[in-house]
Amino acid sequence: MQRIKLFKGLESDLASLEAEINGWIEDNDAKVVNMFGNIAPQTPGAGSSASRQFTPSDVMISVVYETG
Repeated sequence: MQRIKLFKGLESDLASLEAEINGWIEDNDAKVVNMFGNIAPQTPGAGSSASRQFTPSDVMISVVYETG
């Protein structure tokens, strides 16, 4: 039976998100069937329009897996 696991992180900390996903796969002996993701559009942060900086976007990764 296939199952799905969702992971959420920030684009500014992708290394941490990768480590979390890889650790979860190893800890759960999961056989990954498919993996896909989405990044949210950037949202302007606070400040004047001339110096407006974008905040890091949310990243969502979906892992379709089967247990070993």
